[in-house]
Amino acid sequence: MRPIGTATRGTTNPNRLRRMDRWIAAVHGPALRRAEDPVAVDLGYGAAPWTAVELLARLRTAEPRTRVVGIEISPERVEAARPYEREGLAFLHGGFEIPLPQRPVLIRAANVLRQYDEGEVAAVWRRLCERLAPEGLLVEGTCDEIGRRHVWVALGPEGPRTVTFATRLGSLGRPSDLAERLPKALIHRNVPGEPVHAFLRDFDRAWAAAAPYASLGARQRWIAAVRALAADWPLRDGERRWRQGEVTVAWEALRPGG
Repeated sequence: MRPIGTATRGTTNPNRLRRMDRWIAAVHGPALRRAEDPVAVDLGYGAAPWTAVELLARLRTAEPRTRVVGIEISPERVEAARPYEREGLAFLHGGFEIPLPQRPVLIRAANVLRQYDEGEVAAVWRRLCERLAPEGLLVEGTCDEIGRRHVWVALGPEGPRTVTFATRLGSLGRPSDLAERLPKALIHRNVPGEPVHAFLRDFDRAWAAAAPYASLGARQRWIAAVRALAADWPLRDGERRWRQGEVTVAWEALRPGG
């Protein structure tokens, strides 16, 4: 079967996905531990296998039995990754069809759909969600080149659940700086009248109101702003995650209109 999808640019850097990995290990760790065969997929890992290598190490802090399979549509990238294979880590040629005999507990697709058209996203999400195990999770989103700013959507077999915004707080001017890293399903919707635009507008206002906390550090300012934001938006996490420079919102609140 010919792999489904098209090759991406393949750019990657070590530690680029650390914020996403940290969130997955914390939030999805219980499902990995319950799984009979906890297999995770790093879909479209790029020209170098660093993200798959790092994903294995980080997920094994949550469940030591975890195995990671890196899947790339470029056969040359798969061959280049072969020397990095070891116990628990393998690389396969494939695409959105996810050519595994079992259903994975996790599929991570970072900086993959950014290069597709917005109209293609829903079909890709459905295809990938259909491949998930019953307690599986699809994490799809984008980040900058060195992993300071991320936004991702988490989906279960039934479809999208949440959107997470994550940043290195010391680099943040205002929360709407994260708009440039919105995943493909949302990036063109950051315009007046769309929910994601309203969310980022309210987040900027809460951030400005929390300016007195800046003397205590960017983390305290972020926590105060997110706490204020929780009065009007359905947040799905708490201070423990906020301290990491994260905030997670229900997908239904940010679902594109129209």
